[in-house]
Amino acid sequence: MRNIRLALFLLLILNSFSVFAQPGGDPGGGGNPSVPITGIEVLLGVGGALGLKKMMSKKKNNL
Repeated sequence: MRNIRLALFLLLILNSFSVFAQPGGDPGGGGNPSVPITGIEVLLGVGGALGLKKMMSKKKNNL
């Protein structure tokens, strides 16, 4: 149950970043607008979540 809550919390955080990080308009006046979240940020977030999960499971096994 705790893992489900953690997964939902992380999903909510990632979703809120994508909603609030939308560009207001085309800053350059032409061409493609800048992208607020790229694949690198998503990979960093997933890696952090995986590290947190491993750290929590290791702490649980040590008790």
